[in-house]
Order: sequence, then structure tokens, then C-alpha cells
Amino acid sequence: MIESPMPTRAEVSDVATAIYEGTDAIMLSAESAAGSYPIEAVQTMDRVAIEVEADPTYTQIIAASRSAKGDTVADAIVAAAREIAEKTEIKAICCFTHSGTTALLTARERPGVPIIALTPLQRTARRLALSWGCYCVMTPEQGRFKGAVVGAARAARAGGFASENDQIVVTAGVPFNVPGTTNILRVAPCDERLIYSNDPE
Repeated sequence: MIESPMPTRAEVSDVATAIYEGTDAIMLSAESAAGSYPIEAVQTMDRVAIEVEADPTYTQIIAASRSAKGDTVADAIVAAAREIAEKTEIKAICCFTHSGTTALLTARERPGVPIIALTPLQRTARRLALSWGCYCVMTPEQGRFKGAVVGAARAARAGGFASENDQIVVTAGVPFNVPGTTNILRVAPCDERLIYSNDPE
């Protein structure tokens, strides 16, 4: 696609293979940076990605790759978040993260819902922007879990991922703002009134 608006078989195959192997981001470097048809190149990659991720074989490959993962609390929490999202009407998984690790672990699970990565650190947000399924939101430092849940609900609604009538999964670590402490998972409503009425303190 450097000189043609139509991809070659090799270009399509390279992109598809990368997606089947679980890559986070794809590119056709010369085609999109120096070629005559950069927009068409990106549109082609988008179509290939959508087609591959709709393939049952892709789902089977990703599911099989989950079998040999870590055994930390954070690993268990992100696996549980994915399973809850798959079996219920959850609209998004919201991860509060300082280092970005929780969001990366969640992306590794390839959940069927968007991942909203909430972080107060710009460098973390920028790095996560290239991670599979992650939508990054800058957020103030959090001191209490209820404030984090409210912030997650607001981010989900503001991003168009959920309405007030929907539910989200929120993961975080206490104490807040300390990397590597992911230890909480909560299914929460997006309606702030319900959050405050259920957690008056």
C-alpha cells in the first residue's frame, strides 16, 4: 500500500498474524508514514483487526493463552473482572492505576468490554494509550475507594460507555497511589445516587 490503495496478500497476512498473536498495536510503517495512501492503509488495518477479532479461532487462541498466567492477587482480580464482564451486563472495566500494571493485566485478559484506565499520571496514560482495549482518563489522586467508584462512574458515562442505568466493574488498590497494590474489585452502578445511598460514609 505504499503505492497502491489496495493491500497485498502479505500486508493483510502480516497484520492478521500480529493480531492472532495477541499484539496490542499494529502498524504498516512505510505504508502509513511515507506511502501514497496512508488513510487507506489505516482503514485496511482497522478492517483486518475487526475481522480477526470476530473470528472464533481468535477467541479460542486468546482463551488458551490465559491458562499459564501469574498467581498474584492482581492476576486473580483482573481475571475475575473479565469473567464478571463476560457473564453479566457490565459495560466497562474501570482500573485505577499508577504504574499502569493493572490496566495492562486487564488488557491481557482481552475482556469483551472496554477498559477504562484511570490515572493521575500523564506518562502512564500515554503509555497505556497503545494498550489493547484501553481508554485512558486523567483523574485526580484518590484517597478513598468511594471517591474512586464515583470517578469511574463519571468517566464511563462521559466516555459514552455506559448510562446511569448500567453497571461497571471497578478495580483499585488500597492504599491508593501505591503501585502494585491492586486488591479490590467492585461491581458498581453508574448512578451516583445509588453509590452514595449504598455507601453513606
